[in-house]
Amino acid sequence: MSDLQRDFVIKTVENRDVHFVRFWFTDVLGTMKSFAVISSELEDAFDRGMGFDGSCIEGFGRAGETDMLAFPSPTTFQILPWRPDSNAVGRMFCNICTPAGEPFEGDPRYVLKRICRKAADMGYVANVGPELEYFYFKSPDAAEPLDRGGLFDLTSLDSATDLRRDTIITLEKMGIPVEYSHHERGFSQHEIDLRFTDALSMADAVMTYKQVVKEIALKHGVYASFMPKPMADQPGSSMHMHQSLFDLNGNNAFFDESDPSGNNLSSVAKSYTAGVLKYAPEFCMVTNQNINSYKRLLANGEDPITLTWSKYNPTSLVRVPGYRPDSEMDSRIELRNPDPAANPYLAFSVTIAAGLKGIEEGLELQDPIEKGQKLPADRRELAKMGIGTLPATLGEAIDLFEASELMKEVLGEHIHSYLIEHKRAEWEEYQGRISQWEMDRYLAVL
Repeated sequence: MSDLQRDFVIKTVENRDVHFVRFWFTDVLGTMKSFAVISSELEDAFDRGMGFDGSCIEGFGRAGETDMLAFPSPTTFQILPWRPDSNAVGRMFCNICTPAGEPFEGDPRYVLKRICRKAADMGYVANVGPELEYFYFKSPDAAEPLDRGGLFDLTSLDSATDLRRDTIITLEKMGIPVEYSHHERGFSQHEIDLRFTDALSMADAVMTYKQVVKEIALKHGVYASFMPKPMADQPGSSMHMHQSLFDLNGNNAFFDESDPSGNNLSSVAKSYTAGVLKYAPEFCMVTNQNINSYKRLLANGEDPITLTWSKYNPTSLVRVPGYRPDSEMDSRIELRNPDPAANPYLAFSVTIAAGLKGIEEGLELQDPIEKGQKLPADRRELAKMGIGTLPATLGEAIDLFEASELMKEVLGEHIHSYLIEHKRAEWEEYQGRISQWEMDRYLAVL
């Protein structure tokens, strides 16, 4: 943290009549946490951090780890546009530390910072550009959509155009550039895509995005949900994750116009992609962390479950976008299984780490699934063809995650063990519940 960055925040707080600054951070599961600091405490917070009780934060507290310090990052300072101009409210993301001033190993932001440093040590900047989908509902009590529009509809069916507009304006006021927005396939389902940037900045932006979407929805008297599959008869919501590596001179390390395959992918890009495909079953519990996530990842040909890559096939886990095939800046891969309920700090960490591992191991990329090549929807038939798939349930994902040495290395013992314990308890609780589907199907006939 430079004195210039710190001084800029303090002067902005004074000049813009900012009375409170919210310190933002996430728990291990990706839920936003916050406490407010009055402006007169900012200088002390920059120097010494602000103490809080970590025992009440999911995945933070355990024996001897209740007292923690939040150090605000001045580069993340923004004024919240939905709060009044008078006695305004700002926000900064925080780095969580122990009382000794050491980074706390249970802080998801710290995990991503470690992975970004690893990429830098290898000579790269890891960039991410997510496409987050979500639903608008009339209330949080039921999945009752606002409209029955479809993909790219521009009609009266798309009743949420004003909500998207207000959301984008708010994001841009907070310094988060948006590429475009549109109505998605499902009833009242929407997508706003953020312009790619480095992974840490993007994870902060994703958390801000989710907060802004919900705040603007509330302002309009409706509810926004990032639940992966809220309606059985409608498509699920994804967080397609565009990724690339740039070298430290600003050149795209994924681009090679002499690529013999014609995809303009460098050897770095191919090994990175091979790593993502190899380790996807192991990181799936992080990118798809809820029981509901696997209601979206079905073997029905509509969502990505196969450990393959392609330019066109929708069931492939990785797609190589072909909008501008000869553009160096646009050369990237698109990872298609993550959903918007994931913790972006951890999701970016594990997927980037898988790609970097592929480079370290010198993995070779398999042949793509070509245009028009149809794969069977049945997982057993795919296995007979030698094509791997993502885990079918959270229970399967937990087992693969638990056995993964890479996940232990990337996340650290604290987060890795916590996620196993927490998610296994969630899975076992779910397994013990009796659904209405079971009652309707079995009660009267068995």
